[in-house]
Amino acid sequence: MNVLITGGASGLGEAITRKAAALKTNRVFFTYNSSLSNAGAIEADFSNAFGIKCDFTRPDELDNLLARMPELDLDVLVHNAITGMSKKHFHKIETGTFLKSFQDNILPVVRLTQQALALFRKKKSGKIITILTSALISRPPIGWAEYVANKAYLLSLSKSWAVENAGFNITANCISPSFMQTAFTGDTDERIVEEMIHAHPLKRLLTPEEVAEAVMFLMTAPQHINGTNLIINAATDVI
Repeated sequence: MNVLITGGASGLGEAITRKAAALKTNRVFFTYNSSLSNAGAIEADFSNAFGIKCDFTRPDELDNLLARMPELDLDVLVHNAITGMSKKHFHKIETGTFLKSFQDNILPVVRLTQQALALFRKKKSGKIITILTSALISRPPIGWAEYVANKAYLLSLSKSWAVENAGFNITANCISPSFMQTAFTGDTDERIVEEMIHAHPLKRLLTPEEVAEAVMFLMTAPQHINGTNLIINAATDVI
């Protein structure tokens, strides 16, 4: 199976890349931007893992990735990358910030998915997996308005991908994990983290490796599993 994981050299993305590459029958391509050393370490550990430099804020690098996709002969596309976000109260975020975030975090997903679907439709097979957040169904963290809104947009798009392409044996599913301790959330106050652990029913936070297991499940799941959003939050918010 040929897999492309965006943002696959750090945090959750690295866990997904390593989990997928552990199966030697897979060829795993992963994008990275600033995590050059991590990318090199992954390639050193797995002969079937291949890093692709791509800064999604640079149109030329995104164009190069899109041009390479036909030769990768992909079976699975995992949307995980994020270029960053503005962690501020909504009323303090400048309007232009939302536009730039859309350009940097949503439009690359749109373009990659359109390219993937063109290839998957020819093969009459393919899987798209999009990483979201459990904040979509629960109380959003203060200051995460931009991030959660972007994820809501992607959730809606994923449902359309599923419906429009089911007849071509293509699935589009999402995974919405709860808070994890990664570089992305590294600026969270330690006291808040301690409170979350104390209040958690399992008395521990979700790990990237556990989410990677869920991604692996969707990579090999039957085609009847389509248009879903898998919530990983230990039933802290039940829908």
